[in-house]
Amino acid sequence: MSETATEVRNETAPRFPMDRNPRCPFAPPEGTKTLRESNPVSRVEIWDGSKPWLVTGHAEQKTLLADPRISVDESLPGFPHWNEGMAANVSMRPKSVFNSDGAQHSHFRRMMTKAFTFKRVNALRPFVQQTTDELIDAILAGPKPADLVSALALPLPSIVISQMLGVPYESHGFFQENSVKSVDRYATPDENMQAFAAMFMFMHELVEKKMKEPDDDVLSDFAARARDGEIDVAEAAQMGLGMLIAGHETSANMIALGTLALLEHPDQLAILREADDESVVGDAVEEMMRYLGIIHNGQRRIALEDIEISGQTIRAGEGVIMELGASNWDPAAFPEPEKLDLQRSARHHTGFGFGPHQCIGQQLARVELQIVYTSIFERMPNIAVARPIDEIEFKSDRLAYGVYALPVTW
Repeated sequence: MSETATEVRNETAPRFPMDRNPRCPFAPPEGTKTLRESNPVSRVEIWDGSKPWLVTGHAEQKTLLADPRISVDESLPGFPHWNEGMAANVSMRPKSVFNSDGAQHSHFRRMMTKAFTFKRVNALRPFVQQTTDELIDAILAGPKPADLVSALALPLPSIVISQMLGVPYESHGFFQENSVKSVDRYATPDENMQAFAAMFMFMHELVEKKMKEPDDDVLSDFAARARDGEIDVAEAAQMGLGMLIAGHETSANMIALGTLALLEHPDQLAILREADDESVVGDAVEEMMRYLGIIHNGQRRIALEDIEISGQTIRAGEGVIMELGASNWDPAAFPEPEKLDLQRSARHHTGFGFGPHQCIGQQLARVELQIVYTSIFERMPNIAVARPIDEIEFKSDRLAYGVYALPVTW
């Protein structure tokens, strides 16, 4: 029999997010494995004392992420916000592809997918390759050791998404500083509000400028839609801001963390080094997305209706958190998930989410990772981490998992 919300609310639930084992920095927290084995749909307790459902099973996640009864509407009571700041400032964030459902979400999504068609993203390959080569040139010409995060992992996706959007790259420091504050696990409401407001006003002014002086870029397309009354300026600014933050944060963490993981697994690195087929590199990137699980604090949702799954009843109005890292280490979907296997068929991973809200920019991320992983090890054949892995500081206080710095030599 399914437990009712009243019955479960009085029971002890493990805290979430959970800490990773520093001796196994690429593995999801052991606690998520324990929950998945006992029931892949289980209660956890988050920062505000509420007890949303944590979904750790691969099949269960795909079922729920494709279910229209599961919503991303962060304004609904009971939504399991990331932190106090995100909850306190929800009214500041206009509707966009990131927090709307159904027809409204589809409307926003159609505007954004134009920038990420296979043809358009593929046409960016020469620019991504050139930018990667220039950044690696600068590393090779500089002192040893170099920090791969600040020298390559952060600037590459920032340059690419800025180019696509039409945002001046010289503003990247401003955006990186404030985007970090906006997704910091321990950010106060005031810190979150100030960071978001600063970025939003910058983007709002840029949209207004492009309404008058359009360029050949994505933000000008949003500005044209605002000028024509299809959306308002705030919605255009929010879409641009969301793309800018998402477009560099996840790829930057994948570049640095993936490089470290490959160096820690020389047998798998050899497969990548010896690859003479683009499909091999493509499969390697999919396995890296599965194995690393950088979206490690869950995609947040709320149930619109009662849903029966895995012997549990998720009641309408209850929060749901999709723990992507745990689902991508589910042995029912990926045998021996603890093994990094670049020859594994891993394209069914949920690293980019699943269902109607899956990552719009996933094709761009794939292109960036395919190019950068190949280029690093071709251009820097003797690359090595300049300190023991137990001295590397891993991120646990951000929405995306990664490393703060990765000193390398060559």
